[in-house]
Amino acid sequence: MKKKILALCCLQAASAWAAETQRLEEVSVTATREARPTSEVPQAIAVVGKEELEDKKMFNLKEAVQGIPGVLIDSKNGGFDARLIIRGAGLKAPYGIREIMVLRDGVPLTDPDSFTRLDFVDTQDIERIEIAKGPGNLFAAGSAGGAIQIFSKSVFDDTANNLKLGLGTEGTQNVHLRYGKTGEQQALALTATHRNMDNDWRNRNQFDTTQTSLKHGLMLARGTLESEISYAVADMQLPGAMDKTLYDQFVSSGEQTATSEPWKHSGRYSKVWFLNSKYEVEHGDFTFKPRVYYNTWYHYHPVTGMINETEDWVWNLGTDIEGQWRHTGGTLVGGLTVRKERTPDSRKYQYRDVTKNGAGRITATLSDTKGTLAEIDDATNLLTGVYLQESWRPTERWIVDLGLRYDRVDFEDDNNQIWKYDFATGKYVAGAGVTHSEKTFYLPAPKIAAAYRLTDTLSLFGMVAQAGQIPSTSEFSSNPALEAPVSRNHEVGLKGRGREWEFDASVYYNPVENEIVQQSNGGVTSYLNAGKTDKRGLELAGRLELGAGWELGAHYGYADYTYASFTEPVRVGGSTVNMDRAGKSLPFIPEHQYGVFVGWRSPAGWRVRLASNTWGEYWLDNANTEKYDGWEWVTNLSIAYEKRGHAFVLNADNLFDEHYAAEVKKDTAGKVTYTAAAPRTLMLTYKYGF
Repeated sequence: MKKKILALCCLQAASAWAAETQRLEEVSVTATREARPTSEVPQAIAVVGKEELEDKKMFNLKEAVQGIPGVLIDSKNGGFDARLIIRGAGLKAPYGIREIMVLRDGVPLTDPDSFTRLDFVDTQDIERIEIAKGPGNLFAAGSAGGAIQIFSKSVFDDTANNLKLGLGTEGTQNVHLRYGKTGEQQALALTATHRNMDNDWRNRNQFDTTQTSLKHGLMLARGTLESEISYAVADMQLPGAMDKTLYDQFVSSGEQTATSEPWKHSGRYSKVWFLNSKYEVEHGDFTFKPRVYYNTWYHYHPVTGMINETEDWVWNLGTDIEGQWRHTGGTLVGGLTVRKERTPDSRKYQYRDVTKNGAGRITATLSDTKGTLAEIDDATNLLTGVYLQESWRPTERWIVDLGLRYDRVDFEDDNNQIWKYDFATGKYVAGAGVTHSEKTFYLPAPKIAAAYRLTDTLSLFGMVAQAGQIPSTSEFSSNPALEAPVSRNHEVGLKGRGREWEFDASVYYNPVENEIVQQSNGGVTSYLNAGKTDKRGLELAGRLELGAGWELGAHYGYADYTYASFTEPVRVGGSTVNMDRAGKSLPFIPEHQYGVFVGWRSPAGWRVRLASNTWGEYWLDNANTEKYDGWEWVTNLSIAYEKRGHAFVLNADNLFDEHYAAEVKKDTAGKVTYTAAAPRTLMLTYKYGF
């Protein structure tokens, strides 16, 4: 056993030495469940490695993945919240992450109904991030957008021990400690993090979280057993949007003093327990990888019209049992996934403290204190899935992946709606009473893909893959006739990997049948199926080492997403009119997305990185009546100095203090709202590795 630990330490030392002399090609497991160099994965993927993450503030997932073509991400608060879109998937979500599977160390963070919360993810404990875009992913159960996998620092890695202390503008604070110890056969690691942002540039924009975790590792004769338990308390205020007058004031001053919306006290205040255990053992050419996981959470969540509270804690229990067989011609991977979520007593309340006009319409909330009970909900979601993939290597140059994932999702919901908020009158009115609903979706996801090594530095790939998308409970509750979308991706690409350069290029055509579209009409959010959506795109990304420690990189994404068949019901006067949107572009998706970065590393311990990104113009609504110009060359800077385990890092986000909107929307009634992006923020962090 001592030899195993010594070998692990030597491997870590060799990797560190190699990183100083030349950049090694990143390895990915997220797309295929098999560890491969990224050039051998026949799919568009991106890996954000340890070297790139080390000088980022990492308060939010956005800071890590915002420079990847085809990936659109922004945060309204700067805390754990993030709206994430990959190749158009996730567009329907007004907040949070949907249509994209998010994992941490192989354990799903995404609920069975495809919704992902990030309030219990300690972003200070991230080692690297992998993004696999689009359908064709063995990890992605019912997720058409692909998968993002977050890898935390290993319990067996004593070199990951560190202390961080950070202070910044807008009341930003960060305290992080990771201490681990590896023994003869076991390892133990404790992580604790506290992050805080006052965000005084905007009303009700505070963020505060405290997270702790304990990891345990056990080295066995032929494998390892790793377990973790964590607890998080995360409090986040959700600032309201602005009308044009308030937005113009923000652009001029960099401060948002009010919201034009009546709901002035939105937020999410949560407590989360998360437990998981994974076992990996080898028997000759066979590797067995069972995982079990459980999380349970409570939240108090004031939103538009209602205050949500989980009186009894929601729980999510699951397992993933995977096996890999390495044979003469390649590798066979297969397994079973079962995941169940139980929401035993979810409640909605009226706002207690409000102001009203003469007609009784609520014009503003005065607090987030709950009032009269409005709704009681009892729901169960069960996901079961099987997957199988043969990775065949007929020659040294070829890899062919033939895969299938098949998922079934069962929803059951008992609801007693006593009161509801009526957007038309702005009042609380009698609800629908007691209802019961059940829904089952079947989601086959086949894939055929191949990669061919043209030369020692160039690889060509192509793939055809399908994935189904799980509608959420809230979506089909508002529209029981909602069908599960089917997304089919056709893609070819070229990957280059040289000693001092690399690039990724791909083009794709991704038609989607029954795309779920979010519609807003006078504050009422509803969901409906579009007949067909056509998504065509091009993505380019690359980097080049210039010598003397200098590095240059760039990315570009082109998106042409249109409705091929979609009839949108629109309220005109007192009646509903069906409007044909065929040929119209999807809203919020910029046609052009691009950016550049330059970095420098000195043998004396200095590091500098300057990155600038652009999010081009986009349509505000399905009718394509108005555009937002987007934003150009928003720039982030990091300057670091490290010596003998001590490091200082200065982060300047939005360096030139651009005042712009992170999101602009227009509803079918013609109302336009703006959500502000954060102005310039500065943070200085001291890190000691021990």
